[in-house]
Amino acid sequence: MKLFHIHKNNVVVAIAILYIILFVYTASSKLMHLGVFRLRLERMPYIAPYAQWISWGIPFLELVIAGLLLFHGYRLIGLYGSLVLMLLFTGYIIAVLQFSNSIPCSCGGVVSALGWKDHILLNISFMILALLGILWSKKQNNIQATQKSVQ
Repeated sequence: MKLFHIHKNNVVVAIAILYIILFVYTASSKLMHLGVFRLRLERMPYIAPYAQWISWGIPFLELVIAGLLLFHGYRLIGLYGSLVLMLLFTGYIIAVLQFSNSIPCSCGGVVSALGWKDHILLNISFMILALLGILWSKKQNNIQATQKSVQ
């Protein structure tokens, strides 16, 4: 039984690493091409007036969440943050695709080469990973708390 918990913990660490790679990569790409990122945001429906704030805020938030995911004590908070951020990104994409004729991609790096359906599938896959990471982290935390109270 203990081996199964170690395995789940390794999977949670792997999920965190995938998110760290995703967020550091996309944040770095956005910051390296900040002017282009801001221009793309300015062309997006509904958020154009906030493009200046968002162009700095999203990469900053991605880096903060990546930092939280690095440390075991903050990983669960980072996984929740990852899930919320991916939900917001995905919800925005779906809403704009429903109510707008065109939407420029403001994603960073290779992710911007994906089509919108592929992008939504990628986001949903990452959301599922975040949910698994949250569930397994909470279960692991409950097991550790029970072991400490028994001792």
